[in-house]
Amino acid sequence: MPNYQNALSQPIFKTISQAADALGVETYVIGGFVRDYILKRDTSKDIDVVAVGSGITLARKVSQLLPNTPKVQVFKTYGTAMLKSGQTEVEFVGARKESYTKDSRNPIVEDGSLQDDQNRRDFTINALAIRLNDAQYGDLIDPFGGIEDLEKGIIRTPLDPDITYSDDPLRMMRGIRFATQLNFTIEKESLASIKRNADRIKIITKERIVVELHKILLSPIPSKGFLLLEKTGLLPYILPELVALKGIDEVEGQKHKDNFYHTLEVVDNISQYTNDVWLRWAALLHDIGKAPTKKFSKKVGWTFHGHEFVGSKMVYKLFKRLKMPLNDKMKFVQKMVLMSSRPIVISEDHVTDSAVRRLVFDAGDNIEDLMTLCEADITTKNPRRFKKYHNNFKVVRSKIKEVEERDHIRNFQPPVSGEEIMKTFGLQPGREIGIIKEAIKEAILEGVIPNEYDAAHAFMIEKGKEIGLQLK
Repeated sequence: MPNYQNALSQPIFKTISQAADALGVETYVIGGFVRDYILKRDTSKDIDVVAVGSGITLARKVSQLLPNTPKVQVFKTYGTAMLKSGQTEVEFVGARKESYTKDSRNPIVEDGSLQDDQNRRDFTINALAIRLNDAQYGDLIDPFGGIEDLEKGIIRTPLDPDITYSDDPLRMMRGIRFATQLNFTIEKESLASIKRNADRIKIITKERIVVELHKILLSPIPSKGFLLLEKTGLLPYILPELVALKGIDEVEGQKHKDNFYHTLEVVDNISQYTNDVWLRWAALLHDIGKAPTKKFSKKVGWTFHGHEFVGSKMVYKLFKRLKMPLNDKMKFVQKMVLMSSRPIVISEDHVTDSAVRRLVFDAGDNIEDLMTLCEADITTKNPRRFKKYHNNFKVVRSKIKEVEERDHIRNFQPPVSGEEIMKTFGLQPGREIGIIKEAIKEAILEGVIPNEYDAAHAFMIEKGKEIGLQLK
């Protein structure tokens, strides 16, 4: 039996060992900590400990033996307890066996042995356990060949996958997430079982699904996960808007690109430059308006007119359906989708100062994120065109910097306030104030006047006279 004492270098393990022996309880560290140690990934954050007995009693004993007696959080419903040791969270649970009903992923739980506990784990690589009792300290318990699966890069269920996935359908998404994060392959029978059980995902709460989606999106190559979600038939239940982008239509010999695969390329591209999950969401959703706006005409071929506007409206519905936050995060994604073509249009035309001023004004503090999204959107395989588009964006970036330094447009407020307009012309609140403020803003954005008080004040008086106002 291999020994992994080296994995137990953190002082907390010796304390758990002492507490376990004092209580006479078989105790193991299990799951993600063991897996990540063997894969040489970061193991500092979370530790899961299984006691063949009461996990809560063990947690309280460990707390007594630690300096400063850290607080034990007890979750009686689940029979678990948690404490913090430094920056590490340690969760304690009693070994258990589980049984499920068809319409819920919440199991009926009974006390069990270590073997029962390992049987209920989602994947062989998460069923690995290291003994913490002093007599067998560091011994690895690997009943399902998890070490071999780690070496081969395989995701496989410990028991019949149909039982594992049907019992808790979230495991299907977790399997895809682990395959994406670790760049592993889902074993053939496990993959076939996900296809068979895909509709079971309907009993999982949207919140749990979104947690897994975020982890897939934050992986080094997110497309791997979304391709697996599509291949297994899970994607239509989760993000039908993406499935609608799949496929290429042809009329009279004219085709359009497959917007589903294009979208995944954009997500992979942007993932090289940002770990912001919301900007990655924007990349994932930037073209969802193309399915409902797709049209063919003999004159121009395939078009997707207004897809950015339609897509931005779809973002709200999608976030609401998935119970995601309908706050500034959602508004940011909407804004990125709505503006996703703006820099592209500018880069293709002659880059005028006024177009850049409007872009900077509308994007505000998100201008850098928008440019990152647009550059990720370049997926052409033609080297000449690829270089040309990137060079065009360099010109746009340079122009943005130049206009920003000169005109201070980002988040600008017109130099003349509504109060000053009212005072100058002796007005009460009314539409004339809005007309003059809008005219000043337009004049600045168009470069008719500089973004300065004196010029704006003189323009205000001129505009007021033009609409029939008298100076007070």
